[in-house]
Amino acid sequence: MIDLREARANPEAFRAALARRGAADAFDTLLAADERWRALVPQVDELRARQKVDGKPTQEQLQELKRIKEQLRSLEDELSAAETARDEALAQVPNPPHESAADGLTEEDALEIKRWGEPPKLEHPREHTEIGRFELERAAKISGARFGFLAGDTALLAFALYRLAVDHLVAAGFTPMIPPVLVREEAMYGTGFFPSDKSDYYAVPEDGLYLVGTSEVPLIGMHMEEILDDLPIWYCAFSSCFRREAGAAGRDTRGMFRVHQFQKVEMVVYTHPETSWEVHEQMLAIEESLVQAVGLPYRVVNSAVGDLSSSAAKRYDIEAWFPSQERYREITSCSNTTDYQARRSGIRYRTEEGRLEPPHTLNGTAATDRWVLSVLENFQGEVPDVLQKYGAPPQVRR
Repeated sequence: MIDLREARANPEAFRAALARRGAADAFDTLLAADERWRALVPQVDELRARQKVDGKPTQEQLQELKRIKEQLRSLEDELSAAETARDEALAQVPNPPHESAADGLTEEDALEIKRWGEPPKLEHPREHTEIGRFELERAAKISGARFGFLAGDTALLAFALYRLAVDHLVAAGFTPMIPPVLVREEAMYGTGFFPSDKSDYYAVPEDGLYLVGTSEVPLIGMHMEEILDDLPIWYCAFSSCFRREAGAAGRDTRGMFRVHQFQKVEMVVYTHPETSWEVHEQMLAIEESLVQAVGLPYRVVNSAVGDLSSSAAKRYDIEAWFPSQERYREITSCSNTTDYQARRSGIRYRTEEGRLEPPHTLNGTAATDRWVLSVLENFQGEVPDVLQKYGAPPQVRR
């Protein structure tokens, strides 16, 4: 969540930043709710103070105390309701975007930063489902639409990609993790996915749990309400991820491009606020080095502010070339969420001056199943040498 004290002190700066991502109204709602709560606090405090009398109260004082008590009860109810309204409004306000994040409200407004590699010139490019083995009909039989098996050589290719990513990150100093994929609501709230995107996630209501869409959630949630001793902290995790894709009806329904379950290797970093933007660039460089190691043609884009998640202040996407679509499509993202997630999750660190402050958190993709699709299409079944070292076959056969 945003720093409410700072928002009170600099409302116009916050409103201007949030207006860039279409959230000025949510911010104004928060300020109004906060003003209502703040107006009630001194009234309640005054009535509480008037309940104190010296010595034995007179009959007249007892009558007055009774009246004050009734009035206080009513005002305390108002204060509690005002506090709830303020907190609910605060939960709806996204992270103000960084000044360097691209303007615009949709993914088409992203600003291209660079390109690497040449897209292959293929006379008749085959789609990934024509090259690899994906059991889509059988998956639909047991799970429904937008699920699929990766089978045989295709599965070995995927395992090789995950292992390449994990080894690369461990060598760079990340601590590897295999996290839970079912989490409580508090973890989804703390990372900013709730309440804004709640409809996009699968729930297990009997147990009060949710399936995560990224291991960023458990890697942040594991430190909820903690004071961290040493920064920075570098985590990487492999996990299955789940998304309902509730708002994506009719989009990318062919093949395995947009599915409800996928695997991902994720990076999460906790760092000091003064170093987080440098770390953001480092994480992007790590992602680029992995894509270059595999040899996929790609471009890097600075995502438009309206396309950011609630928690992100800025995001880079790497988009690999997909010959069957003749376009670049996202295969990684890398976000700086500044202190937004840490503040919502109650995570703090002790500064050199002894103050407790929220750290900055960042997240980024190292590899997903979508890489498999791009490898198949760009190399038409041939497998790069770097992946053969991790057990992928020289050529993927169906």
